Amino acid sequence: MLVKWEGIVIRSVDYGESSKVVTLFTRENGKLGVMARGAKKTKSRLAAVSQLFSHSYYLCKTGPGTGMPDLSQGDMLDSFRDMRQSLTATAYAAYIAELLDRLTQEREPNPYLFQLLLHTFRYLDEGRDAEILCRIFETKMLIVAGISPQLTACVNCGEQREPYAISVGQGGLLCPVCQPSDPYAMAVTPSTWKLLRLFQVFDLERLGDIEVKPATRNQLKHVLRSFMDEYLDIRLKSRAFLEQLERMERMTQSDQD
Repeated sequence: MLVKWEGIVIRSVDYGESSKVVTLFTRENGKLGVMARGAKKTKSRLAAVSQLFSHSYYLCKTGPGTGMPDLSQGDMLDSFRDMRQSLTATAYAAYIAELLDRLTQEREPNPYLFQLLLHTFRYLDEGRDAEILCRIFETKMLIVAGISPQLTACVNCGEQREPYAISVGQGGLLCPVCQPSDPYAMAVTPSTWKLLRLFQVFDLERLGDIEVKPATRNQLKHVLRSFMDEYLDIRLKSRAFLEQLERMERMTQSDQD
């Protein structure tokens, strides 16, 4: 039986001498793997649509049982060419794709996540702020993982008293009265926790220009990565490369200053 899915390639692995196993995140069925036979051949009609990040319509052949579908044909919608030509944008895209891959299960439809990924890649392709897009995506994925920080009031007493700190162990904001309950609570500026709260409910389709100070960027990253490291049992290869790239960019910026 032939089926047609709209999908984005979030992982592509060589298989044998000429084929690839391609992981798609589809609008209709969530994450699934397909076999792209002959896709490694230069003249293959599947070569372009099986590349990482490609957004296409995929015509696949499925059979009885649970075998992997065969990719028969692809109709490219967007290759995100400009994103691919930027090392920084590509590094963030790879991290975002791997994070999505690791935090989702096979064949669990989630049209919202598909749209989130699509809009994130489109903004990266337009040259928008890759770091902030990544922070928004991380915030959304923490919600998917069920470990989203509580950022409306003190997680301990429920009162709304500033200045807040953020406790990873207790799962959200701590007011000044409750901060002694966690000696490891992170002091953050109001801009940081308010942006994190905005990211949780923010519709990415409505993204405008967001100006974020370097100190706030650092706090956003530290808070989100601390929650991920504490509660998610995953290690991402793309994160190590991205962090190395970020260090190099900071050193370059420091030399210029």
